[in-house]
Amino acid sequence: MSTATTRLPEGRYGRSSDERADRTLKIVGAVLGALLLALIGYFAYHYVGQNKISGEVISFDTSNDAVKVHLEVRKDAGTTGYCTLRSQSEDGGEVGRADFRFGGDATRIDKVVTLRTTARGTTAELLGCHAD
Repeated sequence: MSTATTRLPEGRYGRSSDERADRTLKIVGAVLGALLLALIGYFAYHYVGQNKISGEVISFDTSNDAVKVHLEVRKDAGTTGYCTLRSQSEDGGEVGRADFRFGGDATRIDKVVTLRTTARGTTAELLGCHAD
């Protein structure tokens, strides 16, 4: 007794449609992956590489009508810009927001700024720093 084979002879009828689809999917996936990496690199460069001023809240002290914020700002020499701070009350409502300007040739500025509030603030949040 012989067993009948159901496979086609190798190379006789060309590539199967599944193999062509697999190859096409691999090419499309590689192209999309390369585009995604390029997009991530573009945004990373503009977010990190082009940011000429950045800041950090070191500490803060609250009172009924103001929040004193110890702010550390790092910037390129000669760059001017501003940092935006806000304070929220215990229930989450915003009670104060202000921009504080920084300029000059210093590359690191350590400063205590006063953010006026309409009620007692419980937080001091740095929303961001921007160069002019």
